[in-house]
Amino acid sequence: MANEEDFEYRNQREKPVRKKGYFFSGFIGAIIGALLVLLIVTRFSDNGILSTEKQTDDDITITEDKDLNTKNVSLNVETNVTKAVDKAADAVVGISNLQASNFWEDTSAQEAGTGSGVIYKKNGDKAYIVTNNHVVVGASELEVTLSDGKKISAKLVGADVWTDLAVVEVDAKEVSKIAEFGNSDTLKAGEPVIAIGNPLGMTFSGSVTQGIVSGLQRTIPVDINEDGVTDWQSEVIQTDAAINPGNSGGALINIAGQLIGINSMKISESSVEGIGLAIPINSAEPIIQDLEKYGEVKRPYMGVELQSVSDIPGYYQEEALKLPENVTDGVAIKDVSPNSPASKAGLKELDVIVELDGEKVSDLIDLRKHLYTEKKIGDKLKVKYYREGKQMTAELTLSEDNR
Repeated sequence: MANEEDFEYRNQREKPVRKKGYFFSGFIGAIIGALLVLLIVTRFSDNGILSTEKQTDDDITITEDKDLNTKNVSLNVETNVTKAVDKAADAVVGISNLQASNFWEDTSAQEAGTGSGVIYKKNGDKAYIVTNNHVVVGASELEVTLSDGKKISAKLVGADVWTDLAVVEVDAKEVSKIAEFGNSDTLKAGEPVIAIGNPLGMTFSGSVTQGIVSGLQRTIPVDINEDGVTDWQSEVIQTDAAINPGNSGGALINIAGQLIGINSMKISESSVEGIGLAIPINSAEPIIQDLEKYGEVKRPYMGVELQSVSDIPGYYQEEALKLPENVTDGVAIKDVSPNSPASKAGLKELDVIVELDGEKVSDLIDLRKHLYTEKKIGDKLKVKYYREGKQMTAELTLSEDNR
């Protein structure tokens, strides 16, 4: 019993002590919490946001409304992308294709379509703009809309259907900015790029989209005369930067703000997203120079009319061309122009070309690519061909087409 009474007595004596300990601990915790809140509030009131060592007065602007007791924070968001756009955007223009209309005897020019262009040169009182051939084709008049919205008349200098490029001329006094050419040969997959143009017309003029280089040296089949037969393989840059109708002829720039491509087309199938295509500037530059100087592209000329062997029925391959059984491709000569390089080299109708300069020629596209991209006027061209089943060779000197 004594032990139970002693325990009860000690228990009663300890209760006040515990209450006092709890009170003391809570009091200390409240003080610490108040100090933390005071510190945080002070930081916010001094800076508007939690400060970091990298922030400067130039990066943050704070305005205070004493009546509302609120603060607005403005950040400097200048980046490499905005710097690139600032450098190149004013050189990108809108191009309106105006075509004569006879509707109800109205012969005034009506807008048939819009696209984009890039000012790349000023020379004296003239400035030059590169765009796509399909932007200007069929135009009776051209109108250029500058980045500030001013509209000026323009003149077509020259266009090339094979590369889908064209050059337009305007009055230089209205032009304040020209684009700087970059080097499209040094591009890498994954490199950031920016597209600038006028998607869906001038309502969205100067639109900027960002992406990466998705692929290089892509070859896209092109049907020039829309007869369902591929006439050309266009070599392009693939990007996932958004390119839409109206962007054609606009600028694809790198992160340094340099022009590295002319936006040309997109894959628009319903199941496809993010495949835009641009003509590399290194491929476009010699075409631009020819268009500006001559109004056309000076290409080497053989003087032959051709057809791919694969498009000729097997019966005629055997009976008319007399090809060996193991020869199933190449390019057949349908006609030879008098006094042409081919005529002077002894080539004739029904000859089948299978090699040029040691490179295999499978079809008409192969022959055009070799002739138009690897040869120049005045160059020698070695031709391997079949005549009545026998393999033969010839050498000709390419000339300018003066027809």
